[in-house]
Amino acid sequence: MKKVIIGKYELIESLLVALLSEGHVLIEGYPGTAKTLLAKALARTIRGEYKRIQFTPDILPTDVTGYYVYTIHGESIFRPGPVFANIVVADELNRATPRTQAALLEAMQERQVTIDGIIHKLPYPFMIIATQIPLRLGTGIYPLAEVQVDRFMLRIWSDYPEPREEIEVLRKIDYIEELPIEPVTSTEELAELIKMIKENIYVDDNILNYIMNIVSYLRNHQYVMLGPSPRASIALYKAARAYAFLNNRDYVIPDDVKRFVMEALVHRIKLRPEAELEDVKAEDLVNEALKNVEPPKP
Repeated sequence: MKKVIIGKYELIESLLVALLSEGHVLIEGYPGTAKTLLAKALARTIRGEYKRIQFTPDILPTDVTGYYVYTIHGESIFRPGPVFANIVVADELNRATPRTQAALLEAMQERQVTIDGIIHKLPYPFMIIATQIPLRLGTGIYPLAEVQVDRFMLRIWSDYPEPREEIEVLRKIDYIEELPIEPVTSTEELAELIKMIKENIYVDDNILNYIMNIVSYLRNHQYVMLGPSPRASIALYKAARAYAFLNNRDYVIPDDVKRFVMEALVHRIKLRPEAELEDVKAEDLVNEALKNVEPPKP
């Protein structure tokens, strides 16, 4: 993926961790910062099917999930929507109405969609990479509901590249647009890797307590109205486990947890009005938790 993605190496790392953890990713950032390119490159590396959905205010739930067509002979034929792929990019998700946003909930949680009472299983592995427009950048935006945001394992910020990185992009743009990426694995091998991580990466009870203490600290903070859910603890646990695997270890250390605290917890925190009045951000509270919660000793 680094052949076509200049910089953003932590972002690539986070995508791989989410993929190996069977999670979904929400990318927030400015237009034109390689969000879609990242997803296409990831799909090619795993020899997976890639689909992209451009969300707009007039898109319908059936445009995402698919629908049945009834013939003059009384037969019904299912037309699967773009959600039936291994890597699905939900571009500008917060431009769609809440009804259409909700069409992704069942797919994200249960990896299936129900249409006309019939359940259709989605491909495996299955990952949604959603992008959203920062609320301050435009009108016609429908903020994602807490229940929807909570289903994203990680939230990542995609910023503008550094000047030297952008110069490198300009130098290689013709090469990048060809997307010369060959698969390095397959969806079948990826499924085996996911199973191996679950069975072979050891997570000590001290690490579990560390995760729980961080989450509890945030839930009980005076500035927090709605704290991280149990999904947040699970996301942090799975991310740390996959990160240990990517670093050639069969056990998790506290630094693995720290690496993903921001990406797993910040988007799951809703602040009280007094926090906003005092210009306190969720990131500040997470940093405070890391500073005050003692990590386990080696």
